[in-house]
Amino acid sequence: MRKIIHIDMDAFYASVEQRDDPSLRGKPVVVAWRGARSVVCAASYEARTFGVRSAMPAVRAERLCPQAIFVPPDFARYKAVSRQVREIFARQTDMIEPLSLDEAYLDVTAPKILLDSGDPPSATAIAETIRAQIREETQLTASAGIAPNKFLAKIASDWRKPDGQFVIRPHQVHDFLTPLPVGCIPGVGKVAQQKLEALGVATVGDLRTIDIGRLQNAFGSFGLRLHERAQGIDERPVESDQPVQSISSEDTFERDVLIDELEPAIRRLAEKTWEASRKVERVGRTVVLKLKTAQFRILTRSHTPDAPPSSLEQFVEIALMLRERVELPAHTRYRLVGVGLGGFRDREELPPQPELFTY
Repeated sequence: MRKIIHIDMDAFYASVEQRDDPSLRGKPVVVAWRGARSVVCAASYEARTFGVRSAMPAVRAERLCPQAIFVPPDFARYKAVSRQVREIFARQTDMIEPLSLDEAYLDVTAPKILLDSGDPPSATAIAETIRAQIREETQLTASAGIAPNKFLAKIASDWRKPDGQFVIRPHQVHDFLTPLPVGCIPGVGKVAQQKLEALGVATVGDLRTIDIGRLQNAFGSFGLRLHERAQGIDERPVESDQPVQSISSEDTFERDVLIDELEPAIRRLAEKTWEASRKVERVGRTVVLKLKTAQFRILTRSHTPDAPPSSLEQFVEIALMLRERVELPAHTRYRLVGVGLGGFRDREELPPQPELFTY
C-alpha cells in the first residue's frame, strides 16, 4: 500500500508577486501580459472571487475584474522558488515527481526521516511538516492531499485549499468517491461527460455500476481507465526525475468541422500548451499538430525549426502552418484537434543562438 502526497502551491505565481510586493497583498492580482492574445498564468484568490482563472484570455479576465492589477510573469523568479520548495520535499523522500513548477507527487511509503522509535511518521505528519517548512522558509502556502494513489491524492489536495490538507484513507475510498461528479476523473471533459450522461452516469458511483464492456465499447481503451478510477484504482508509481518529453492540449468538437474552421481552436490550444511549457525547466523544439477525422483516422504533422519557438506568436504561426501539410480533401471533416510541443531538451544541450551580426 503506497502512501502518496500531492503538494500544490496556492495561487503560486500570484502569491510570489504578493509576497515580494507588499502593495499587492489583499488585492486582485492577475499574472499575465496585457493584450488580445495573452492568457492568464495565475490569479490571486482575491481575483478568483470575480471568476478569473488561469488559462483564461487576459481580456476576459479584465472584463470580469476591471480593478485587477496585471503583473507580467517572471518565470526565472518562480523557478527559483520552485527549486527551494523541491529541496524541502527532498528532505523527506527522493521519490518526487514534479508536474510543474507549483505541484508534485511524493511517495513517502519509505521516508528518509524516522521517529525516535524507529518507525516512519505518518504521511499526514509528513505533509504537515512539509507545509510548515514551506510557510517558514518561503513565506508561501501550499495545500496537500494524502491518499493511497496519485489519482486520489490529486483530488484530495483541492479539498481544503488554500493552505489546508485532506486525507483519504484506504477504507474511505469508495464512500469518498461515490457522490463526486464524474468530471473529477482526469480525461473526462465535456464530450466524455455527455457520452457518460447518455449511459445514465453523472457521478463516480453511477460509473461504478456500468459494465466494463459497455465502457470499452463507448470509450475504447479509456473505458478501462474509467472503470479503474471509479473503483479508486490507480497503479501508476511516482516517477522521480522523469524529464519532460512533450506537452500537448487537445479538444473534441461538438460537431465535426472543416480544416479551414480550425484556426480559433488551434490558437486557443496553442496558448494553453505554451503556458504549460513555461512551467518546466526544459525547452521544446518540435511543434506538433494532431487531427482526428470524423472517421476516427488520426493524423499528426510536425515541424522542428532551427531554433526553438521563442514566443507564443511564433508557436501559433507554426501550428497554423502545419495545416498546409494535411493532404486530405478539403471537404474532410475533423472531430478533434490537438497542438503539442515536443523534442524537449535541457537548456544547456541546445546549440547556441547564432550571432545577429558578424564582423
